[in-house]
This record gives sequence, C-alpha cells and structure tokens, in this order.
Amino acid sequence: MSARGINSAAVRSLHDERIDWRFKGMPSEAFGSTVGDFLEQRPKLFDAGFVGPLLVLDDAALRHNLRTMADWCAAHGLQLAPHGKTTMAPRLFERQLEHGSWGITAANISQLRVYRAFGVSRILLANQLLDGSGLAWLAAELDADPDFSFSCFVDSVRGVHLMAEALARHGASRQVDVLVELGNDGARTGARTIAEAREIADAVVNSPVLRLVGVGGYEGALAHDVSESAISTVDEYLRRLRALVADLAKAGHFSGLDEVIVTCGGSAYFDQVAEAFIEPWPVEVPVVPVLRSGGYLLHDDGFYRVRSPFGREHRLPGSETPFQPAMRVWAQVTSRPEPGLALLTMGRRDVSYDQELPEPQVIRGADGVVRELAAGSCQVTALADQHAFLTIRDADPRIGDWLGFGLSHPCTVFDKWTLIPVVDGDAVVDLVRTFF
Repeated sequence: MSARGINSAAVRSLHDERIDWRFKGMPSEAFGSTVGDFLEQRPKLFDAGFVGPLLVLDDAALRHNLRTMADWCAAHGLQLAPHGKTTMAPRLFERQLEHGSWGITAANISQLRVYRAFGVSRILLANQLLDGSGLAWLAAELDADPDFSFSCFVDSVRGVHLMAEALARHGASRQVDVLVELGNDGARTGARTIAEAREIADAVVNSPVLRLVGVGGYEGALAHDVSESAISTVDEYLRRLRALVADLAKAGHFSGLDEVIVTCGGSAYFDQVAEAFIEPWPVEVPVVPVLRSGGYLLHDDGFYRVRSPFGREHRLPGSETPFQPAMRVWAQVTSRPEPGLALLTMGRRDVSYDQELPEPQVIRGADGVVRELAAGSCQVTALADQHAFLTIRDADPRIGDWLGFGLSHPCTVFDKWTLIPVVDGDAVVDLVRTFF
C-alpha cells in the first residue's frame, strides 16, 4: 500500500537497515540491530548511548510546519512541490506527500534517481537536463512506468535541440514534458527576455519528443534580503513571468493541454509568488500554480528565521503562526584552554556555516538537566573541521557539559548526516535516512 505519490513499502524498508559504524552519532550498543528493532526499544536521547556531535530533529516542529504550510497552500488554491534537495530523505518526502504535496522537486539527475528508487510518482526537475546518459535513463524510466509524471525546465534553443536529439537517439516512446524557464539579468539560469523565451517555446512545440506544459522560474536568485528594494525586484520578476504565460497562451502554445503548470517560489519570497499566482490567468485552460519551497519543513534559527514569510510579515492571510525550527545539534565541551574560550566537538563537517554560524541555546550539565542559555551569554565565533570556538561572556560551561545549538540553512546541514534521530521530548521516535 503506497501513500499518495510514493512507495510507502520502500520507505518502510529503511527500518530494515542495520545500524553500524557507517552512521555517525549512533549508539555502539545498537550496532547490528535494525533501525526498526532499535526504535521498538523506545530509546531516550541522553540514555541510549548516542555520541556527539549529534543532529536531532524535533517531531513536534516537523508536524507543525507540515500542517501550517499544507493548510496555507490549500486555503489559497496553491500546489506544493517541495524541493527535496533540502533533506534527501524519503521518509520526509512521504510525510510531505501525506500532507497533500503535489509532487517533489529535484535539482539534478542523481537526486531524481533517488526519488524514483522510492517510487515518487510526480517529479519536477527545476533545471535543464542535457546529460545524454541521464536522458537515456529517464526515457527508460518513463517507458517502464506510465504513472510516472516528470517535467523539467528548458532555457535555451540549443538545450531543446540537445534534449530532443538524445531522446530520439534512445528511442523514447513518451514525450518529455518541459517548462520554459524565465530568468533575469545577472541571476542564474533561464531566458533573459520574453522574446528569447518565446523562441525556446517555439523550438519545443516543433519537437516531436518534447511537450510544452508551462512556465517556471526562481525568484530567490534575484534578491538576498527582505529590503524594500529586494521585495520590489521579486514583484517585477513575477510580473514578467505572468507576461510570459500570457504571451505563450496568445501564441497558441498551450492549446490541447488539460492544464498549464506555472511554478516558482523558494523559501524566502513564496508569499509574493502566491499573491501573483492566485490572480486570474489569461489562459483558456486551467493553470496549476506550484510552489517549490523546501526550507519550510525544517525552518531554522538563522537564514530563514528572518527571511521566511512565516517568520516575518507576509502578504497573504491564513497563517499567523510562524514556522518552528526543527533542527538542533548537540556538542560537548571538550576544552577550556583559556578564560573566555571553550572548544566543542562539532565543526564544519557537522553543521552549516555558509549563511550563519550555530547559535548556542541550551546547556546540559552533569546533573542531566537541560537549561536555557541567556541570549548573548556565549557565541560561536569560528568553526574548524571538527571544533567549534565558543566565546564565553556570561555563561560558564564546564568541560564535559553538552550544549544544544540552533542552526541556519538546512540544506547545508542535512548533507553531513546519513541517519538522524527524530525526537519527541527526549524520546527517539524515528531515525531519518538521507541519500546525498
């Protein structure tokens, strides 16, 4: 029995994997046990033998974020195809699909293969796929499974021709659905002008092995804060995206379709995208507006805390409750070599550092009691490969104490962990397997 859009039996089979030395942080006492057998023992986070540093996920926060985003999208008639690159965790994909997600977004062919290994049935590749070997695999996958729905971006006439040649060479029997990607000067991929995008669409329509099904883009590459200027830049881009949809509809490029997919929306400006997408479309066939936000599930204590629409004032009503950070890393104080400095057992191999450094939040001393740290009482000022440098002001962590840290930018946390405990209080209720 499969959940909507994923092979739940394949996801459940991850509980048959045996815990061993491959998975950092896991208890040695659990080595040789399956994940399922270990969880049946109802392990406690601080008593089961886990070693640090250790990334954990808060189940209550995950449930809150899943429900909050799903309810908000449903209230505004929006579909959600969360970007799976954030977690690369089939169990979390399953939970997102169980909460009504339309599909899962991928960034490259290797991610796509992971998704298909777990039976994800609708995948949006938010990039152009030109790799000949990858296209051969895709053609075979589409031919083998009539229920597999796939679409990807195209952003050049040459790209269209290369895709078409590769698919024809491998005898693809199903057309590959594509969306013309609109970009912006100085940003990432995508056609720079509507005229250029129209030429790309013309090339797709003239290809027997490709089918034009909509328009896509990414507004997050255009702005990097929530200033008035940044917000205005995103709004202008969305006006151009709508104009492209109207232009292609007027040219007849969507005739014969049952629906048109229009997709945008990362994790920082999806309220603006939603506002633009719920306006009436000048298209004769129904438009399916798809957001691709990936960071909402885990949220964070840094980058998205200040940039996410559900961490700040946002355009559309329907959720006044912000997302909750679901990630925490525990690390132990291993050295106090001089006054005002502590070294802890976590570093760049364990936590994110590309946006903001970890934030010390709680401390667990020898008595086993977890206490809140006063804001500003200590601060991570640098990370080495395996050490964190903690500048101490008012706190007094002792050698052997454990500190819990909030993290920023989940995409660069998860790729460092392959098996992650999910906790409800101090009870470990799941172990999430990732595939990066």
